[in-house]
Amino acid sequence: MTASNGQVNDVWIYLYENLGRTNDALRRMEKMTDAEYPKLKERQAECRFLRAHWHFWLKLLYKHPVFADTSVPKEELNTLSNKTYTSDELWNKIAADFQFAIDNLPLTQSEVGRASKVSSWAYLAKVRLYQAYEQDENNNVTGINQARLQEVVGLCNNVINSGGRSLSADFAQNFLCGFENGPESIFAVQYSQADGTQNGKIQLATGVCYNMAPQYGCCDFLNPSYTMLNAFKTDPATGLPMMDTYNDNFLFNIDTWANAGDLSSIDFQSQTVDPRMDHTIGIPTHPFKYDPNFVTTKAWRRVPEVYGYLTSMKALEHYSSSCFVKLGPFMGTSRNADVLRYDDVLLWLAEAYIESGQQDLALPLINQIRLRSANSTGRLVRAAGAPISNYKVSQYVDGVNCNWTQNFARKALQWERRLEFSTEGVRFFDLVRWGIAAETLNAYFEKERTTFGFMKDASFKKGRDEYFPIPQAQINFSKGSYEQNKGW
Repeated sequence: MTASNGQVNDVWIYLYENLGRTNDALRRMEKMTDAEYPKLKERQAECRFLRAHWHFWLKLLYKHPVFADTSVPKEELNTLSNKTYTSDELWNKIAADFQFAIDNLPLTQSEVGRASKVSSWAYLAKVRLYQAYEQDENNNVTGINQARLQEVVGLCNNVINSGGRSLSADFAQNFLCGFENGPESIFAVQYSQADGTQNGKIQLATGVCYNMAPQYGCCDFLNPSYTMLNAFKTDPATGLPMMDTYNDNFLFNIDTWANAGDLSSIDFQSQTVDPRMDHTIGIPTHPFKYDPNFVTTKAWRRVPEVYGYLTSMKALEHYSSSCFVKLGPFMGTSRNADVLRYDDVLLWLAEAYIESGQQDLALPLINQIRLRSANSTGRLVRAAGAPISNYKVSQYVDGVNCNWTQNFARKALQWERRLEFSTEGVRFFDLVRWGIAAETLNAYFEKERTTFGFMKDASFKKGRDEYFPIPQAQINFSKGSYEQNKGW
């Protein structure tokens, strides 16, 4: 990747276009009075929530984006500096918009999809958690701000104590049509079909992730790695993750996969696993998307000999789902896309407790997530009713199956986030926040290249690759007002 990469520039443009829409709406509302528009403050708060959302993603991706509010006309954005604010000041600018939303939105909304006080508490907690991990200009984590962690604790507890929010009974419900806006969903993008528009307001972003099964036929991108698959192993004796030894060998025999016909002779029961594996990854011989008669085969992969035998599943729809939409060769869905979920809030709170030396308070929060996983096996069955895999996942019990020190708790928290949000685009940003992206990803490349030739030159450069470069096209457009990130 270089600063001239067109896709890096495209993402910048898309995010600023969305940001521009919120500012356009806010400028129009600045000319109104409460008498003219009784819901003025509430609508301004909703727009500022969305503006903060777009700024948050710009900050995650580019570290030093240009902060754009209504004070500067959009045609003058290229005259600003992207270093007007320090990193900490930029976080505070984003936080101010969420705080305005907290102060001016109701606890709940009668119209689903609108931001609320609860979703604003949750998003501000996320901002403060990222801000707590202070970084220097070379992207090194130099300290963890304890005052920010206490803000995270307060905000997450506000969400938990607000009522009406909980983990869904089955992990599967987060990834199935018909369960949208349930108790675990805190803020979600609302999609639709048959709504009077040409193709409906459907989500096409994950369309290329569908595999080559005849019911789909395209395009088999963004597949899980074998390292991800191995991470779901559990210790047969304790039911805990095998955090130190999980990648010593592959969960399933790849050579057998490569040479077998129907793979029916492969033993999928000898190793115990976390049920979230079969909620996340399409594995040959395993039912796909909870349909015992729709069984994954290696023929569903585009080129399995090159890219392996695993396929994405979480974000995809069953072909018979009422949310599934096919537009020519491409696929889409009208299922909502969650931006904030309750499981995230529980784990943010656990993280804040651990990093402030209160790891005992984190233990029941992490165990809630693990208990839900253990109870999420009802849909994971074969046609005759037998479990797909050998599931065993246990809760942590201090002094019995673990020694719950701060270091162990931190490791357990990081592992739990890895499993809970696999394939959801979360882990990379977690690794950057924790300051361990380089060592983690380079170890991953070292392991994966022993199987996949296309990984042979893969590497992560510490102090550079934690963020995208500022697009060179934008630096040129600003006539040098924008400064490039370190390392690029």
